[in-house]
Amino acid sequence: MDDPKSIIQYQTADYGSIRVRLAEVLDSRGITRNRLRTLTGVKYDVIDRYYKAESVELMDLGFLAKVCYVLNCNIGDLLEYVPPER
Repeated sequence: MDDPKSIIQYQTADYGSIRVRLAEVLDSRGITRNRLRTLTGVKYDVIDRYYKAESVELMDLGFLAKVCYVLNCNIGDLLEYVPPER
């Protein structure tokens, strides 16, 4: 395993990002955002924000746990680490 790197003086482009894949998972299973709202009890606007992957800077672990439970999937199905372009 490589030694850990310090990110104190790096920008996002230097260390990568997390991509939210909720839209891909729902679309591949034929589940609508409204159906997910019904199954999880989470407000539609929250689901829509994750679906569109807009303005997602912090992740709600409770939301992710509900989605994983309802869709019978793993967290890795919903989130993907995208390394920096070099």
